[in-house]
Amino acid sequence: MTIQGTGWKHDLLLALCATLVVLAINAVSGFPTIADLGEDNDSMLRLVEVRDLLAGQGWFDLHQYRMGLTGGFVMHWSRLVDAPIALIILAFQTLGAGTAAAERAAQIIWPLFLFGLTIFVILRASRRFAGTDVAMPSLVLATAALFFLGIFSPGTLDHHNIQLLLTAASLWLLMEAPSWRPAAPLSGLCAGLTLAVGMETAPYVAALGACAAVLFILDEKERMTARGFGIGFAATASLVLVATIPPAAWGVAQCDAFSTFQFVIAALSGFGLAAIAGLPGQSAARARLVSMSALALVVAAVAILFFPQCLAAPYAGIDERVRTYWLNDVVEAQPFLSVAVNQPKLMAARYVTPFIAILLIGLQLRSRRLRREEALAAVLLVAAFVVSLWQVRGSTFSVAFAVLPLSTWVAGIRLQASAARSWRVSSRIAAAWLVSLNTTWAGVAVAAQSVVQKAPTGVNSDADHALTCSKAADFSELAAMPATTVLASSNLGSAIVMFTGHRALAGPYHRNVGGNLAMLDAFMGMPDAARAVVEREHVGLIAICRGNSEEMSLAAEAPAGLAARLLKRDVPDWLELDSSTADKPVEIYKVR
Repeated sequence: MTIQGTGWKHDLLLALCATLVVLAINAVSGFPTIADLGEDNDSMLRLVEVRDLLAGQGWFDLHQYRMGLTGGFVMHWSRLVDAPIALIILAFQTLGAGTAAAERAAQIIWPLFLFGLTIFVILRASRRFAGTDVAMPSLVLATAALFFLGIFSPGTLDHHNIQLLLTAASLWLLMEAPSWRPAAPLSGLCAGLTLAVGMETAPYVAALGACAAVLFILDEKERMTARGFGIGFAATASLVLVATIPPAAWGVAQCDAFSTFQFVIAALSGFGLAAIAGLPGQSAARARLVSMSALALVVAAVAILFFPQCLAAPYAGIDERVRTYWLNDVVEAQPFLSVAVNQPKLMAARYVTPFIAILLIGLQLRSRRLRREEALAAVLLVAAFVVSLWQVRGSTFSVAFAVLPLSTWVAGIRLQASAARSWRVSSRIAAAWLVSLNTTWAGVAVAAQSVVQKAPTGVNSDADHALTCSKAADFSELAAMPATTVLASSNLGSAIVMFTGHRALAGPYHRNVGGNLAMLDAFMGMPDAARAVVEREHVGLIAICRGNSEEMSLAAEAPAGLAARLLKRDVPDWLELDSSTADKPVEIYKVR
């Protein structure tokens, strides 16, 4: 059996239909996620990066010059995501579209293109997982899950959507490997690319590599799978190093972005896996286990000896004040307990369906041994669920992977119903559909919360995270003023650099430590201390967004600080409110 012989055209057509439905929904509603990007700071800054690239900033130059202290700071994102977005914009400009229209086209086409491909990949993986036709349940559940995750909405240029696509594709291709020879190296290629895009997928890449190795240990027939995956993974890492890292930086290790550290580990593990799979005399499982164990020890030793700084917890070295007043309030970085207490709707939508999917796999294990494809999906699902307990961003992957066992479950009940129609079986079908939709659980959480108690009022609560001041019109007055450095809360930084020509001192990025600390010193300090920061950093304007959760939090922590005073309209004599912005979403104060 080959990939071409298992209904791939049918699945591609279904994925296209799902994409067109989502496009129509967004078009009818006026593309609301483009008109108001809300809290999606990363998509705003991604578009700024693409604009800078098209304006002539170097391919290897990842500085964001209009954010942070003088000179800016180096972002940790990959040009591999900037490039296709820039190409879409260039294509539309070549056809005669203006810059704004070309950017809008890219904001629509890029995420919806990734949405369609991800639906297609999940459909293919679901067929492999179930061993039968589960197209309709998989299509409905995948479309609902990805739509309400929000990472494929028009305007979403952040890298989480392409990471999900590449990780899911790597899993599906590993499933296909025994019957389609190119699948294994393509799986390794996808794993290498998703790692190059961002370090968030490192746990899933490690799980995929471990699966390829364990499959070979358990079955000598998986030799070509292990070899192909290893070559694809290591070769991709080598190409990414050359294509995205300047030669002068090849010796520099970056723990939060693809660099020599990730290249060395990927090349060593990938080529090592391929070499072991190609060695003669590996017919005994014990010999394969010894060889793979030795490789694992070598990779671990290299990481410990040469890159010990990258073995610490992410953000371990971040300034404590930045951690307290920014990182601890980043929604996607919250652990399960924080989400469960402060955001029950998010918890229900992101954790319940993956948990049910894991239970279904566990129940299956009680009756029989998992097939190869089921075991692969189970490993990735459990890995993503564990990551989500640490940081809610992992649930993006677990919700998508949960579609495989859930669609198989629904399809099984539908087959029972077709064989013996009764109201009991029909009720089971309805219940299975409802239980498998994450939106059902989000609705249950909202209903239960409204009955039992009022919504939480913490900074991370569902009610508090409707970020204001995220439309272009909110910054129109600011955009009309001569360019200068603007002091504002960090979660306004991306909007300032996107909608205006100003520099933003603060921005919600862990590498912008200096700019964020300067913002905290100014907004939480007494007026004289704040003025010293303003003069030192050559700030010309201060922007205040009333109702902004970050500003309210800083005002609560420092009631005598500058932010608190400005929110109470107690303006120091060295500041002057621009009267045209009074009572507007963004109030602007000029430094005298």
